[in-house]
This record gives sequence, structure tokens and C-alpha cells, in this order.
Amino acid sequence: MRTSRKLSHALFSLFALVLMSVAALAADPGQGYPRESEVSDQKAGSVLFYNYYTSDLANPTIQNTRINITNTSSTHAAFVHIYFVQDTCNVADAFICLTANQTATFQTVDLDPGVTGYLVAVAVDPKDGCPQSFNFLIGDLYVKAPAANIPGATGQATFTANLAAEAFAALADTFDTTGTCDNQSATASLVFNGQQNNYNRAPKVLAVSNIPSPADNQTALILLRVGGSLATSTSTIARLFGLLYDDAENLFSFTIPTGACQFRNVIGGSNNIPRTTPRVGAVIPPGRTGWMKIWSVADDNAALLGSVINWAANANGFDGGHNLHKLTLSPTATLTVPVFPPSC
Repeated sequence: MRTSRKLSHALFSLFALVLMSVAALAADPGQGYPRESEVSDQKAGSVLFYNYYTSDLANPTIQNTRINITNTSSTHAAFVHIYFVQDTCNVADAFICLTANQTATFQTVDLDPGVTGYLVAVAVDPKDGCPQSFNFLIGDLYVKAPAANIPGATGQATFTANLAAEAFAALADTFDTTGTCDNQSATASLVFNGQQNNYNRAPKVLAVSNIPSPADNQTALILLRVGGSLATSTSTIARLFGLLYDDAENLFSFTIPTGACQFRNVIGGSNNIPRTTPRVGAVIPPGRTGWMKIWSVADDNAALLGSVINWAANANGFDGGHNLHKLTLSPTATLTVPVFPPSC
């Protein structure tokens, strides 16, 4: 694990400056969002995944990420363990504590400069740091990255997007510790299987609903594996398998070998990933579109999250990004986290 204590103190000092509190509200109207609903970027949860962050200390105006996290509870404080997972699988961590109705913002160039990867935020018990059922966390990020940060990208491409955090709800009574964890535990397991005292299931098959022609656009595909250990090293994605469709329903299959904790590449970019026959540029010619679905064949339980960010090569195109659609779910995925009391 990369050194974290100095980072934790720096993060807490920064949060002291940027935390904002709003008045507590009465009970919100309408029915509560079902905690049993599967992972989504449109709900609150106890575990948040931020799919992509990056920064460059020398050029933060070109390459940087702004992370936002909010406690939507009007009555209880949130104690959150945040993990910065580098694309090489190294992990750093810090804590953030939010009072009721509090929100916070920080830039990764200030806390984890020069690193690209993803973030995991886990609600924990304030006494022992065990994962806790606290389905009140929401968040999002704003990212900007040059072509150099995305393999296969070329020229002056700049990838910018606002991506909501993917939320997993805990399926335990409110504020109960999830799983089997106590003040003697060194680690705890976050089990994403949709069962009592665990968390919602994680996606197995993801879909990119629209892929513009590589002749007109550069579309960055970003994937991460849900699994492994944040105390040692997260699971790598391993081999990917996918199906690419053109807008006339023709089908083209492909595989992508990868041993990274995070996959980033331009679809049909300069390095021809994915390698279809014919190439993606011929499958989706200028002015046309396609779509694809993709999954990891590492094992039956390999779970993925992902996003796409589009950069238009001309003024008639559109820039922006979104998280990928979830088509199927993994039966179970497990992420191990270190356990120790919050430092804030």
C-alpha cells in the first residue's frame, strides 16, 4: 500500500476548508429508493466507485479530476474510508468524516498528483472502522485528460466528462456493521451478492450504447474490476471478450488481453483495440454508429464497472461521457478492505 497517513492528514486539513453544511431538511417526500435495487449511479449507497481519476502536477489545467462526495442523511454523520487505486494496482487511503447534510470537494492533483486510477469510498463504523450499512452516500467527479493519458488517443484530443459515482447499497439494517467484522479484525470482506448483510450485486456484462465512427470521434473506454484486496492488491481485469455491432445489426467479436487493474483505450484508436476483422473504422464508417457489449472471461464471477468519454474531432460532434449500461450481474464478487478506526 502506498503511504497513507500523511495523505490522510492532508485530506482532513483540506476538507476542513471545503466542507459545506446545509440546513437539515424534513423527511423527503415520496417512497424511499429500494436498497435492494442493484448498483446504479442514480442512487445513494454505502460503497461508491468513482471509475476514473487522473491528474498532472505540472499541468493541472489540462489534466485533473474534481471529486465530490455528499452525506444525504439529515440526522447522522458519515465516516468514510477512501481508497485511491492506481491503474498499476497500488493503493493509498484516507478518511473523510461528514456531518449530516454535509458535502465535500477536492482535486486529485492536491492529494494524489500524477496518478491515474479509480476511487472506492466505503462507509465505516466510527469506533472500529468496520464497513457499515449507511445508504446515504452520493458523489460524482469531473475529469479532464489529454490524449497522452488514454492509449490509442491521438492529436489534440481532450477527454472531459462529469461521471456520477456508482453506488452499492448495504443490505443490512441501518447502521449495522456489514459482514463479520469487529474491533479485532484486520480486514473485512465486502461481498457483492445481493444477500442480507452484504451488498448489491456487481455487473458482469457492460454495454456501450453508442459508438460514433472513429473517423469522426475518439471514444475512450474505461473499465475496472470489482474484486481483490484493497489491503494488498486489487484483482486485475484479465482477458476481455466483446461483441461489436454496426447499425445494420452485423456482429463482430473480439478479445482484449489485459493484466491491468484499470483498462483505458480509445475504441478503434491508433493501436486498433479492439482488434476486429475488419477493423472498427471499417465496421463503423464515417457518419455511422455502432454499439458493443463486453465482459471479463477471467472467471464466472468477474465483475466490471466502466465509463466512456467521447471527444469530437470536428465542431459538428459532441463531447462528454457517461457510465456504461449494466446488462447482466455477477453472482458474487468480493473486495477485501483493511480495517482500522477513522482518523477524523
